[in-house]
Amino acid sequence: MTATVTPAPGAAPGIAAAAPVIRRRLDRDDVLMRLGIALLIAWLAFTLALPLWSLLSKSFQDRDGAFVGLANYIEYFSTPALFASVFNSLEVAVLSTAIVLPLAFAYAYALTRTCMRWKGLFQALALIPILAPSLLPAISLIYLFGNQGILKELLLGGSIYGEGGIVLAQVFYCFPHALMILVAALSMADARLYEAAEVLGASRLRVFFTVTLPGAKYGVISAGFVIFTLVITDFGIAKVIGGRFNVLATDIYKQVIGQQNFEMGAVVGMVLLVPAIVAFAADRIIQRRQTALLSARAVPLDPKPAPPRDWGMFAFCGVVGGLIFGVLAMSFWASLITRWPYNLSLTLNNYAFGNFDTNGWETYWNSLTLSAWTAGVGTVVIFVGAYLLEKSRGFPVGRAIAQFMAMLPMAVPGLVLGLSYIFFFNARWNPFGFLYATLAIMVLNSITHFYTVCHLTATTALKQMDPEFEAVSASLKVSLLRTMARVTVPVCLPAIFDVSIYLFVNAMTTVSAVIFLYSTDTKLASVTIVNMDESGFTAAAAAMAMTIVFTSAAVKVAHLLITRKLEGTTQAWRRR
Repeated sequence: MTATVTPAPGAAPGIAAAAPVIRRRLDRDDVLMRLGIALLIAWLAFTLALPLWSLLSKSFQDRDGAFVGLANYIEYFSTPALFASVFNSLEVAVLSTAIVLPLAFAYAYALTRTCMRWKGLFQALALIPILAPSLLPAISLIYLFGNQGILKELLLGGSIYGEGGIVLAQVFYCFPHALMILVAALSMADARLYEAAEVLGASRLRVFFTVTLPGAKYGVISAGFVIFTLVITDFGIAKVIGGRFNVLATDIYKQVIGQQNFEMGAVVGMVLLVPAIVAFAADRIIQRRQTALLSARAVPLDPKPAPPRDWGMFAFCGVVGGLIFGVLAMSFWASLITRWPYNLSLTLNNYAFGNFDTNGWETYWNSLTLSAWTAGVGTVVIFVGAYLLEKSRGFPVGRAIAQFMAMLPMAVPGLVLGLSYIFFFNARWNPFGFLYATLAIMVLNSITHFYTVCHLTATTALKQMDPEFEAVSASLKVSLLRTMARVTVPVCLPAIFDVSIYLFVNAMTTVSAVIFLYSTDTKLASVTIVNMDESGFTAAAAAMAMTIVFTSAAVKVAHLLITRKLEGTTQAWRRR
């Protein structure tokens, strides 16, 4: 059917003829955007909402699937050994946060507010833990302070196994995550405030507490919530070095893998979900209250040389960076030792993984395959989803639902998500049950687990583009799909590569999200580390962990080189 439009009196014939064409183009784009948002909601419902509903339902059932109400929860909270894990998890999370926050703040302050040397080197050292699975610091601490550790005398008869070991390992693991947030917070400063304080004769200490700290308070709070969530939901560290100190994450593993008690595992999963959601919600509320720190008249802060301060911060960063490098170096050295501590000669036998695990190097290639698929599929899904939510103006209800669901994965621990996938994909009514125990289900799980951070990255890049691009495209009768392909994607390529590398590295290093989902043929390198450590092959576990580090580092270096080239191209395009 052809639409007809009656020209307005006095209108030019060309304008009258063009009106229905432009309207039809806009209508088609609007339909495509609405359809895309609906598909995004369906994707997130399939990969997140429905599995979580299955987990919740399972927690109210017995072994036969009959509804038992709150019986499982009553049993859990009336069992002291299980209920104690809640307080243990909270205690470890609070202690780790209290240690990491001041260390990361001081380190970020040194990188952004001083003129010390070698800032690039110190920043690179601080970000090393991101490239390693969480089990690596726990393995290194065992070699340093374990029963046969080279520095065990420093503990004065104490043991590294338990709460102390978990906290120390978590400090290493969480430090770079807090540092990145605090560096971003401290990078935004108005030099006029510091000039005013100097004119008024305020001391440096007073300036710090009245200008610097208030200006970065939202970053500090956000970093605190991130650390708390990472610690309370982590599985690998507590599994390797926790000993008899039970936490919620290891309780889930014991209930599901050790006792095949899926109902109680579901209960523990729901309990673990509560503090993660509370921390996430509190962080969202705090961020909504944040106001712009820099006005249009702001003057960028350029740190002035102050030798006592600069050298003091240099020494501090040297100690912290050296400790981080030392933990990594200890794991690398341990991977080359013939037999600790009796034969310290160097060997590559620990990298012959077939001697310690029946799958051998196959697990490493499985991890590479998983990471590649996660990065490829996840980048497309996440960027297109962010584009739909950012560039569409209609369908407000659908956009609000999709935006809420896109933010929800950040509050869901990996163990909880993995356990929910067991119940959802194993359900008799689910036609997608054939995905269980395949690589595909782990790809879906990994994309969903890391969805929120990537979504925020893509959204930030899209917000930097002038919305006039879409308006001009509509006036020129160019579809939004063509505009996205020819304009939006090329301009946002650096952010797209950031998303893909983030997905690749995290899929390579994750343990908790996939520990319940692998089969004999799809076993991953990170899971193999857990199995090797359980079997007493700690050196081989360290070797596998270092293999993951080397792979992640190589991919990250390649990403940096490609990003620099892309940024140069993008800037040249913008100048034109």
